[in-house]
This record gives sequence, structure tokens and C-alpha cells, in this order.
Amino acid sequence: MRSWDSLLTVAQEAVDLAVSMIEQQAPGAITWKGDRDVVSALDVAIERAVQELLRRRTPRIGFLGEEGSSGQVTVPGTDLVWILDPIDGTANFLHGLPLCGVSLGLIERSHPVVGVIDLPYLRLRYTATQGNGAYRGDHRLTASTTANLREAIFSTGGYTVGKNTQQSLALTTALAGVVQRLRMFGSVAVDLAWVAEGRLDGCIRLSNKPWDTAAGVLIAREAGALVIDSDGSPHTLGSRATIAVNKELAGQLIALVQHAIE
Repeated sequence: MRSWDSLLTVAQEAVDLAVSMIEQQAPGAITWKGDRDVVSALDVAIERAVQELLRRRTPRIGFLGEEGSSGQVTVPGTDLVWILDPIDGTANFLHGLPLCGVSLGLIERSHPVVGVIDLPYLRLRYTATQGNGAYRGDHRLTASTTANLREAIFSTGGYTVGKNTQQSLALTTALAGVVQRLRMFGSVAVDLAWVAEGRLDGCIRLSNKPWDTAAGVLIAREAGALVIDSDGSPHTLGSRATIAVNKELAGQLIALVQHAIE
């Protein structure tokens, strides 16, 4: 098995840069995008700085960032691509809510192989490389073993006007009727990292954007969680949904999700 340690080191260096900018710089000008999404000048500045660092350190690896205007991978044709969300949970960040962070993943032929998530206001960093486990700092992570939905805590995504709104409402209603507690944190990176750490028993997002999920999917998987699409198939970059859940609850959850969104 290939060792990804050297590229994990590069990823951590890149995330260090992003975190330092979050800690030292103001958000700057705010721009609206889409329905209710926003992007700050700092999001853009971080993405540019991280992209330049990665270009210098790994010139043969492509790059895709959430805020890039073209949406195209640099270095086309490469098997390896860095995928960055400079501030996952920008709305939280702009409102002074600490549930936001930097998410940087490396994919090889569409499969995540390196992941780093840093939640700077909580002083938490999560890392993983393919086949070598997931960690918070030096502590190895293990997904929860909760076996009953009525004892489980789940998180879901937020609501925006669009085609998934009714499905999201139906799913929330279904979950609220059977789980112990349902949370909405506003950051995919937080959701996936906390499933990996066992703080959550599962998380459900009826969406799948690579900058949101590239790092977190790997971290959750390496901690022993299942990461799947809404039909129960393994999660890929082409999946419609992003669901991470401990193995004990997977069957119960898939049945509930399919019934709620059909």
C-alpha cells in the first residue's frame, strides 16, 4: 500500500496557513451566491494562498477549490487532485459561531486518500490517510457503537429554497420521531469529523459537493463509519447524498431515509 505520509505533511502545512489567516484577518467584503449562500473576501484569499502553496509544494497535483471561478481542476488529466473548502460553514463564521473550519482532501482517481479538517475556534484538528486510521491530534478515532436509533444523536444539513427542501423536511420529521436527538451544525466538515470521533452516531446531507466532503468522508471511513449514498451504495464523488453512520445503525437508517425521501 502506498504511503501518503509526505502528502499529509503538505496538507497540514496548507491547513496551517489557512488557519493562521482565519485567526489574523477580518472576513472582508461579503458576496451572495446562489440562494442563501455567502462567500467572504477571506474565503477567496485563503483559497488563493493555499492553492499557491500547494502548487509550489506539489506542482504535479491538481487543485479544485469551492471559490474558484472556473470550477475546473488545475493540471487536467492528473490522477491526484487537492480539494479545498477554505471556510466550511461560512455563514457560521460570519455570525461568530465557532462551528466552522478548513477542509482539505486529496483524491486519487476520485477516491479520497488524505484528509485534514481543522476547526480553529475549537482547537480541533482531524486527519486521515487511506488505510492508516483517522486521528484527532495523536488520538486515534473510532466511530460510535450505538445500536438503537432511539439512543442515537444525528445531525442533518440546513434548508435552502430548492428541489431538496421538501425531502429535507420529510427526512427531519422522520428522524425526529425515532432518534434521541437531532442537531443541525451548519458545517459538513463538523458533521463528518464528529461521526468519526463518535460525538455523533450519524449525519445526513441530501447533497454532495466535493469540497464539502473530500476530507471528511475519508476521516469518517478510517474511523470505522460507513459513508454511503441515500440508496445505501458506497459514497462516491457522484453520489446524490452524503450519509455517514456507524455500522450498527446503517440498516435501520437506510430504510428510514429511503422511506422519507421516496
